[in-house]
Amino acid sequence: MSDRHAQLQLAANPRRATPADTAQIARLFAAAFASDPVMDWIARPGSARAAGLEELFRWLIGMRAIAFNEVWMAEDCSAAAAWLPPGAPASPGGLIEQIKLVPMFLRLCGLTRLARGSAMGAAMERNHPHAPHFYLAFIAVAPGLQGMGLGGALLDANLKTIDATGEPAYLENSNPKNTRLYERSGFVARKDIAPKGAPALIAMWRDRKIENGIQGVEKSI
Repeated sequence: MSDRHAQLQLAANPRRATPADTAQIARLFAAAFASDPVMDWIARPGSARAAGLEELFRWLIGMRAIAFNEVWMAEDCSAAAAWLPPGAPASPGGLIEQIKLVPMFLRLCGLTRLARGSAMGAAMERNHPHAPHFYLAFIAVAPGLQGMGLGGALLDANLKTIDATGEPAYLENSNPKNTRLYERSGFVARKDIAPKGAPALIAMWRDRKIENGIQGVEKSI
């Protein structure tokens, strides 16, 4: 069995992550998103960026996504995806909770880019669909393994599980390089929701599957 085939097998047969996996997945996401166009616009430049990204992902996974049991990973953590299921809030709740996050976002964005991060977060929340759906918050492949098909294998495995529930799916595509991957998986671009001056952030929707295998038409996005 080739190394590539072995890696694809791991990505195509992911397991649900546990709290013990949080740090490892956070490091994977931080490395994979270090040069992402939207993250590059938001995150501060320089040596503090990597630590800021890793802290952000530790919070997103450990304090938000992992509790919903829809964070999936290849056994070797070469690829991972963080989903939120229908009914899960896409962003943290009240004012007090958001105030508590300000120091973390300051470390990520720096003072000069904090307004950018706030504007991007507001745009994402404002445009988030109201209809029940699975939300793909983040998906990543280790930088040295990108281009091997691991992301597609992991996404297909996740969508097979989602299709069994009959629910649609939603994501925001922050990198044009991923457009074909998402389109092959049935996601359709709706619109650019990025704030003025930011790189494109494309809202993409995948209709729910119905019993006869034909995609349904979802109006509420």
